[in-house]
Amino acid sequence: MKKFWQHKYGIPASIGLLLVLIYLSGFFFFRVDLTSEKRYSLSAPTKKLLTELDSTVTVRVFLTGDLPADYKKLSIATKDLLDEFKSISHNHILVNFEKPGENITNDTAKVIFYDSLSRLGVVFEQAENVSSKSEKQTNQLIIPSALISCRNGQKPIAIDLRSSRKIYKTDKSQEEDVEATRNAAEALLEYKFADAIDKLTRKYVPAVAYLVGNGEPVDLTVNDLGESLRNEYRLAVFDLKKGFPDPSIVDALMIVKPTLPFTEEDKLKLDQYVMNGGRIIWCIDKLHAELDSLMRSQAKYTAFDRGLELDDILFKYGVRINPDLVQDLNCSKLPLVTGKDANGNPSIDRGFSWPYYPFLSENNKNPISNNLDRVLSIFPSSIDTVKAPGIQKTILLATDTNSRRISSPAIVDINSVKTDDDLRMFTQSHIPVAVLLEGKFNSLFANRVGKTVMDSVQRVTGKPFLSQGIHNAKQIVISDADIVTNVISQTTGPLPMGMVLFENYRFANREFFLNSVDYLVSTSHLFESRNKDFVLRLLDKAKVEEQRTTWQFINIGLPVLLVILTGVLFQWLRKKKYEQ
Repeated sequence: MKKFWQHKYGIPASIGLLLVLIYLSGFFFFRVDLTSEKRYSLSAPTKKLLTELDSTVTVRVFLTGDLPADYKKLSIATKDLLDEFKSISHNHILVNFEKPGENITNDTAKVIFYDSLSRLGVVFEQAENVSSKSEKQTNQLIIPSALISCRNGQKPIAIDLRSSRKIYKTDKSQEEDVEATRNAAEALLEYKFADAIDKLTRKYVPAVAYLVGNGEPVDLTVNDLGESLRNEYRLAVFDLKKGFPDPSIVDALMIVKPTLPFTEEDKLKLDQYVMNGGRIIWCIDKLHAELDSLMRSQAKYTAFDRGLELDDILFKYGVRINPDLVQDLNCSKLPLVTGKDANGNPSIDRGFSWPYYPFLSENNKNPISNNLDRVLSIFPSSIDTVKAPGIQKTILLATDTNSRRISSPAIVDINSVKTDDDLRMFTQSHIPVAVLLEGKFNSLFANRVGKTVMDSVQRVTGKPFLSQGIHNAKQIVISDADIVTNVISQTTGPLPMGMVLFENYRFANREFFLNSVDYLVSTSHLFESRNKDFVLRLLDKAKVEEQRTTWQFINIGLPVLLVILTGVLFQWLRKKKYEQ
């Protein structure tokens, strides 16, 4: 009996079967992840989100075309990820790679179109390319963004595909490691796309309340905070003096920069909110330290305790905000008016390092500040964690390795670092400024209030007074309220949070703030994908250049040569066989 391939129709049938298999494989997407860090594996919450999609989501990616090598790699990684999203979602994800405005020939119309995209949150970048052959410099417009929309009438969500964290070649160098920065961007792609899809398709939009009643700002200094929350949550204002916050209605409370003391009744309301599973973000300036006060004094300024009366309740929950100011040599620069120019305009010195504005970060792989750029703080205080049974504490933000604390009464001085002896005092490292607390909290008022107060709580809230939390709750304590507020420019109005005057750079304050809120109110657990950390495996550029011809032959010439040799050998064996 002849073998199948020896039959006269065997070879054509085999080729036909192979072509059919190739065609059918185009309808299936799969890959095997052999990387140690599971670079190409989606987290379980992301898979759950995609498999439960019941509406079509359209993703328009603008990072395409003739791109620099680093952006080309990011574009390919985006395509690979979205292909897997599409497969797992059973084609509920529609993906288009496009160059916006490509068919618009009128310059004015193109500017208007780009401006409309910018208002949606799409980012643009001008890249300077220098040709190694012609040595000519050209500017290229790159749009490292994606726009995600759903057919439910919601406003599209724009994604910045770049990493918010810049990585430098060495700890002390200010030269960016572009490849490492793009690699960090790849690690965040899954979270960014999954989070946007979740926000567009979720059935329930959490409510976040901004607390007032104790001197919290309601002016333009919280403009960016309000706009950021309004875009993603149901934002409300809650007056603590008028009632008890209800965790079944208010998913999270924001307490931002109070200036008036909290009464026992105020703390009781917050305490019972937490006992019933409520979540709070405390953004507290314990000391009164403001740059405006320093500028008015023109010399030194004494930062004093605001007397907010919050020490006991925060201590009960597991933290203590200390009455001090933290300084770090890794800090922002303070713009100072040094005089006037020939036209009478103020001359600004932007090169004055200001250790009262330290940069904050944390490397403990927590899901909120992991893979974030530095966060800018202004006159922060230090935080100590204290014993609180059943409460898990996670440091979210801390200073760098050259820090010190100035105890109250703290003297704020423009020239606080004058001599080498002053520099030698920066001996502390990683002083906490933001802490996450999780667990079942114990009430501050347990065994402290009588039956009359308990009955009053029952009557007003419809719930019994609780001396211990019945649900796991979460709180975030930040010892610098200015992390989430914004500066106001006299010419342009409110700046984004994380920016200082005259500096064209935005730190990751907004990202940290939104991550914090999302962590408190989200039930999707998509934050697991934020902890991805891709290992950057780089080639030795010197060896690549030196051995370029060898590797070109191995990758291109050798496969062709092997095919030719195989064909020749096959023909020789066939000829030898049939000559006999």
